[in-house]
Amino acid sequence: MPSPPISGGAAADRIADALGPPNVIVERANVTSVVVRRFIGRKLLTELSANPDGSLVQPGQVAEVCRREDLAELVAADTPLGPKQAAARIGVRRADFDWMLRLKWIHPAESIEVRFGTSRAGAVDVALYTTQAVDALAARTDIDWEQPRSVKKGQRSPLALLRPAPAAAPS
Repeated sequence: MPSPPISGGAAADRIADALGPPNVIVERANVTSVVVRRFIGRKLLTELSANPDGSLVQPGQVAEVCRREDLAELVAADTPLGPKQAAARIGVRRADFDWMLRLKWIHPAESIEVRFGTSRAGAVDVALYTTQAVDALAARTDIDWEQPRSVKKGQRSPLALLRPAPAAAPS
């Protein structure tokens, strides 16, 4: 290898720099190591570490990814959203998004452990959804989006009346 590997965080920083500043001056684009892991999953980058807690990637591959014309779209598609962020992106309450999960309209891409304080006793798993999956859900035309978007706080979700589609029978 012509140069030593770099961490997933360093790769994320280089990708953010390649994207340039977002609409707000002096702020960098929001790229995290989660996006780098998704790029590894897409085979855009090669994982060089056996450590499950961190990634190492080849800087030449990162530079190659940074030159892609579709880099902004790739990053946007792989940016993780928590359930509250996903609900806001769709324009529904979090409770309605929870019903969409029960209806199996969307599935988490991964989950992360979030710790509160220094104790593992305060740790919870948070499901993450890709922006691409959330946008695909929002683009569905078979859903009457006006119903869940018009429900006020404290009212029952109209999605509560729906039942998930039955699982396909094994063949």
